Amino acid sequence: MTILGISDSHNAAAAALLPDGSLRALQEERPRRIKNFHNIPTMAIEWLLKELSIKPADVECVALAGMPSVPLDRAGWIEMFRNAGSWKGQLRTELGKTPLRSVVESKRLQEREAAYTALGFRPEALKRYDHHTCHAATAYYGQAERKEPVLVLTVDGGGDGKSATVSIGQDNKLRQLHEVPYADSFGTLYAVVTYMLGMVPLEHEYKIMGMAPYAAPAGSRRIADKLHELFHWVNDKSPVWTRASGVPHTLHIKPKLEELFYEQRFDNIMGGVQLFTEELLCEFVRRAIAETGIHRLALSGGVFMNVKANKRIMEMDEVESLFIFPSCGDETNAIGAAWLAQAERHGAETIRPIGPFYLGPEWSEAEIEADLAEDKANGSIIVTRPENINQAVADLLAQGHVVGRFAGREEFGARSLGNRAILGDPRDAEIIREINEMVKSRDFWMPFASSVAAEYADVYLKNPKSVAAPYMILSFDTTEAGGKLLKAGIHPYDRTCRPQVVTKEINPDYWDLIHRFAEHSGVGAVLNTSLNLHGLPLVHFPRDAVHVLKNSGLNWVAIGPYLVTKPAS
Repeated sequence: MTILGISDSHNAAAAALLPDGSLRALQEERPRRIKNFHNIPTMAIEWLLKELSIKPADVECVALAGMPSVPLDRAGWIEMFRNAGSWKGQLRTELGKTPLRSVVESKRLQEREAAYTALGFRPEALKRYDHHTCHAATAYYGQAERKEPVLVLTVDGGGDGKSATVSIGQDNKLRQLHEVPYADSFGTLYAVVTYMLGMVPLEHEYKIMGMAPYAAPAGSRRIADKLHELFHWVNDKSPVWTRASGVPHTLHIKPKLEELFYEQRFDNIMGGVQLFTEELLCEFVRRAIAETGIHRLALSGGVFMNVKANKRIMEMDEVESLFIFPSCGDETNAIGAAWLAQAERHGAETIRPIGPFYLGPEWSEAEIEADLAEDKANGSIIVTRPENINQAVADLLAQGHVVGRFAGREEFGARSLGNRAILGDPRDAEIIREINEMVKSRDFWMPFASSVAAEYADVYLKNPKSVAAPYMILSFDTTEAGGKLLKAGIHPYDRTCRPQVVTKEINPDYWDLIHRFAEHSGVGAVLNTSLNLHGLPLVHFPRDAVHVLKNSGLNWVAIGPYLVTKPAS
């Protein structure tokens, strides 16, 4: 089986199904070292072909996620949102409704096909799959239940003319019931607000979510009510929403929002946008359940990266079970496209549910040594090999040190899942300031997350529905013990936690490290944030971890079996 899935839009990525049915995937931003890279993921493709030990001409199917979009870097996104509310931006949208659109799309399709055939892929191997169908495929095929009906919902900023869909998955098949047009996207509205507040759209939306709990409830309520007036449901029972009369395409909604937000505090705007999003999503879920009678949910699409909204959905009485595909932004559409191709060619029953999300490269000791050789030779780092690297890291954490960890296979997606991570003692609230000042340069209000050994999850987290949480895609209220012992790895205002629950089966090495720390501290969890410098993607090469060490206040990083530090100044 030689299927290659590719998403070449926002945050480009590639995924491959190995001959044994297992999965490998890599985001282009990692080896390229350009955050949210948007274009053909040539470096990710090159690694995957090497992993498969095949040539491009031998690939059975190159499954492309969605229509090709115009490649934009960070500056390009900002410029797009800057102009969106002007006549220039609106003219572009209007031209998209004319026959000119088909001409432009045809040209882009030809350019895209030429780019992939130039890489050596056969033209007949290329096949395109709808953007939201790819999201739905990740949600449905990613979870284990295939025989009984599952309600599959997708919501994002937009793709292939849609911003949301409602589908039913059953007996390994997906059937779409409803869709919401891109023009009505409240995911795009959230991005417009991100831009209006001086942050990078399609990247910094999580900062709005992080500030929301600090806003005054009355102020958030006032803003949310105004935003609700911009939309309505198409009828009393439908799970489809649309814009109210006179409300422009949400990409061009900035002038309308400026009126609504006039003389409103920034924190109330953030809190109100988040509250509106949570309430609209919950009503969407409620209506979809009422229409279908299905209480088992599988969700995907970038809006479901919002862990606060996911928490409210999880807690709804109507929701019996919940699965959200890990890191469900456009990067995972590479996986969705690959699975759709696999279902067509080999039967959907051959698709394995998603398990451990460590889908990227793993570096041998020899490769690590070679990558560190220059820095070691010039004396800019000191490398030792402890008898047990996990014990060495646990000892440092117990002594109050912050330690980088580069181990095993690279995790896929937006969350650090312990293998490319910065770790700390979750009891020490002061460590938040330390990590922010010496490495991350994060906004002061942004919370960190915790990796919790599965045996301690019920001690620290309130999870009455026993929802699995291995991917940092959900948040939970904490118990009294959790609020006290994980204070550096939870949201300090409302004491919610975005955990990675670590089992011995999914990541035995990381599970072992957490248990060794527990032997020191009595705490079966560690603070976990991604191993990267501000503005750069998660580290990829071993030398990237050294780059973080040398260019920050971080003093220790474990790379494979080696413990690396800097010479005393």
